[in-house]
Amino acid sequence: MNDLHAWLSEQHDGLRTFRIFQQKLETLGRDDPAQRGLCRLLSNLVGSYVEAFDEAPLPVAVAESAYQRLLTLLASLDLRGDAERRLADINRVATCELWQ
Repeated sequence: MNDLHAWLSEQHDGLRTFRIFQQKLETLGRDDPAQRGLCRLLSNLVGSYVEAFDEAPLPVAVAESAYQRLLTLLASLDLRGDAERRLADINRVATCELWQ
């Protein structure tokens, strides 16, 4: 996740970045089965955001806010945490909304 966070922090806040991020999550989930569930949740979160604004105007404030929320969320994940911490992270991702 640190690599994903580092990559994302250097990108633009547009939808293309979110689509590429989804692809990176798919690769990570395939290459690291222990992270598959979290990657799937993050991909679904990003996918719902992309679908909501695909082919529609994306207000700059919404794009910036969603981008910052995703960066903050990624920074908060502890992949080396104990089971309780991992479950808390998964539940936080599952209830997160990027654009509201």
